[in-house]
Amino acid sequence: MSLLHTSLNGAGLGLRRPLLTDILQHPPENVDFYEIAPENWITIGGKMGRYFRELTEKKRFVCHGLSLSLGSSDPLDEAFVYQIKQFMQTHGIEHYSEHLSYCSHNGHLYDLLPIPFTLEAVKHVASRIHRVQDILERKIAIENVSYYTYTGQEMSEIDFFNAVVQEADCDVLLDVNNIYVNSINHGYDALAFLSEIPVQRIMYAHIAGHYVQADDFLIDTHGASIVDPVWALLQEAYTRFGVFPTLLERDFNLPPLSELVAEVDKIKGFQGRGQVS
Repeated sequence: MSLLHTSLNGAGLGLRRPLLTDILQHPPENVDFYEIAPENWITIGGKMGRYFRELTEKKRFVCHGLSLSLGSSDPLDEAFVYQIKQFMQTHGIEHYSEHLSYCSHNGHLYDLLPIPFTLEAVKHVASRIHRVQDILERKIAIENVSYYTYTGQEMSEIDFFNAVVQEADCDVLLDVNNIYVNSINHGYDALAFLSEIPVQRIMYAHIAGHYVQADDFLIDTHGASIVDPVWALLQEAYTRFGVFPTLLERDFNLPPLSELVAEVDKIKGFQGRGQVS
């Protein structure tokens, strides 16, 4: 099974500002690329801005957006998309990803909310993705997101996700933890969901930790270590599809860099054993 060509490879780490100086002083050998939320870095200047530029000159980066609000009925913030384009050009960043969700309605809502699984929503979101791709002059990757309630359902989650990707002709950011979290919260088979992902469109993947509210209710927090069932799902994906670039997300409760690197090393170990013929 051949995967989408991408300049990303190996294992990556989400870059948070508290980690920047540690990474420059003690560069982790096994981190092949870094991911940033451009909203948090576009305006950075001064010493931190110089440090950031020093790292983007040495390593590959991918932008992972938080606020395009692709599912919103608000007008697309095209001025912001042009800012992202300039930022990516400045730092030599080739890849951009966003969530299949929305976070605005007559103003910013500061949360990632679920889109109805309807044909109307497929058409609406795909048209907005097309416009973003036209401005950025590249395909973007769309992430399968965690969600905790339904807002309308004419089709399954995986059918909705695939319909948007097909209609928009975009790439995929495969979030392995989100598959696991949703499978527990909504009672479906994680492996069955995984098997229907359009593998040839995968740009890269996310893996992260979550919070256990109850046995049947998990919250996608990116604030904890990765649990065994999520590691197992990632291994299964490599076994079925071959290895794809995979990034460790950790947004808060940041441990020492050495602990994050140990999880990145674990990804690299699975990648070394996960090739298929």
